[in-house]
Amino acid sequence: MVNRGIRGATTVTKNEEAEILRETVILLREIVERNDVIAENISNVWITMTNDLDATFPARAIREIEGWEMVPLMCSTEIPVKGSLPMCIRLMVQINTGKSQREIRHVYLNEAQKLRPDLSESKS
Repeated sequence: MVNRGIRGATTVTKNEEAEILRETVILLREIVERNDVIAENISNVWITMTNDLDATFPARAIREIEGWEMVPLMCSTEIPVKGSLPMCIRLMVQINTGKSQREIRHVYLNEAQKLRPDLSESKS
């Protein structure tokens, strides 16, 4: 097994606690589903948000998922680069896996699909 990173990003339309928590869970669940991840194989999850989001910590939503209570989580703000995508939540999920880099499926939802159209895939 090796440690691999799975990138993910999504956006919200409002700086509201409920929407930030909901979209964080949707993004994480999509990462888990596309990559057949189980919580026990997670090394850690690094979470960033753009400076325009400050209504809550998105890690709260992940801690409430059954089986994820012991997964190390860390929140931070994204570097405020002029012209960058606003209202954005990003996840870097580090997993222990036998998968190759090419087998990892990164997830970009909502307006965040603009960040990496080469890695974005529509849900079937």
